[in-house]
Amino acid sequence: MSKRFENGEVIVRREILDDREWLVHPVRVVADDGHTLAVHLAQGTPLTFGTGPFRWGPHPWSALEPRWQSEGVLQLQRPGENYAVWGRWSGAVFQGWYVNFQLPLRRTERGFDTLDQELDLWIPGDGSPHRWKDVAEFEERVRSGGFTAAEEKAVRAAAAEVAGLLERGECWWEAWRDWRAPQEWEVPAAVPLEDV
Repeated sequence: MSKRFENGEVIVRREILDDREWLVHPVRVVADDGHTLAVHLAQGTPLTFGTGPFRWGPHPWSALEPRWQSEGVLQLQRPGENYAVWGRWSGAVFQGWYVNFQLPLRRTERGFDTLDQELDLWIPGDGSPHRWKDVAEFEERVRSGGFTAAEEKAVRAAAAEVAGLLERGECWWEAWRDWRAPQEWEVPAAVPLEDV
């Protein structure tokens, strides 16, 4: 089994596109039991973007201030799954769950690698109906050849899996609803790019 990370440890989350770093930033480990890796992305966290040509172009956030703008999020990911579930809050009020469809996490010595795959799902915390996001963008990426057939199939399968979990009320991420980031946690320092 790959190395487990310590609670409170700052590790590196990288999005790898075309075998190069597309987006790199630090996150703080909330828990790592070898199955679920829970990390916190703090408001104000510096974001580092890869440069040069990418098949998808520059990262869409690269035109903004290079810091995580919204309030901090809890990111929950499990090995082999093509999605992560992000808990979102406004102050002390839980807003909901944001399901980010992405490549399964690949642990590294410094953290983990993944790649956002466009499609998202918003699950409001008040129990109102969930809604899909960025569907048109996902379909355009498929149409334009931005995904391989295997990547497209994996995203659609993950979306069906999560939809099934919701229908059956098997939302494993709900166990984290009451979690809050410790106030003493500081925003981690920027992470430089390195060769993949």
